[in-house]
Amino acid sequence: MKKLEKQTAIVTGSSSGIGLAVVKALAEAGAKVVVNYYSSEEDAAKVVDEIKAKGGEAIAIKADVSDEADVENLFSKTVEAFETVDIVVANAGMQKDAAFIDMTLEDWNRVIGVNLTGQFLCARSAVRQFVKQGVREGVSCAAGKLICMSSVHEVIPWAGHVNYAASKGGVNLMMQSIAQEMAPQKIRVNSIAPGAIKTTINKSAWGNPEALKKLLELIPAGRIGIPEDIAKAAVWLASDDSDYVQGTQLFIDGGMTLYPGFAENG
Repeated sequence: MKKLEKQTAIVTGSSSGIGLAVVKALAEAGAKVVVNYYSSEEDAAKVVDEIKAKGGEAIAIKADVSDEADVENLFSKTVEAFETVDIVVANAGMQKDAAFIDMTLEDWNRVIGVNLTGQFLCARSAVRQFVKQGVREGVSCAAGKLICMSSVHEVIPWAGHVNYAASKGGVNLMMQSIAQEMAPQKIRVNSIAPGAIKTTINKSAWGNPEALKKLLELIPAGRIGIPEDIAKAAVWLASDDSDYVQGTQLFIDGGMTLYPGFAENG
């Protein structure tokens, strides 16, 4: 029996990047999965087809996670299709970078809306469904598992990305507060904080030798991460193997949060 068999997982923003790797890994672990997307129905359909070709169960549902009605529809359609929601990975996120002095209120609000408010809306719908279902004996020790996708920039300041860093700092304390509140009801809440991961959205940071060399100076492990590094951790956090893990942020960053600038300056 696969670790996540008989369970249903929603992964927001899973038609590309980290979310894509996570939703595929959860499917390979036996979960029925929902591929959430915002703009590219074609990309989401390809992911669904790939999962089905490997014997998995998957559907695609469009939703803007910053929109309350969209999130509620995402969960209701999932329950309609698969009856339960056991795992939610609140992954959808975005950047709108600018020097702070030039940052518009619109860009601030949009990033906070998707990255923080969006995670709040998904988390709230998730725990409401988890409470309604309760623990399903023989399926999982928990009534539900919520995994928030944060970033090393929940603790590392990032000039030129104030809205993004603020949103991820908010995700951390939101996650911990939800975890504290929901633990007595056997709902597990944790987060993953990726470092530099090789995805299309940040190709400018690794797409040429000079940029990659500069980036690697920040990573003691000496390599950039890949989406599968995050996906493996998500499967673990979604499974009973991590049943005693609650309110923890798991940094997957090759040591980026170890202040590598001080390695030779002690």
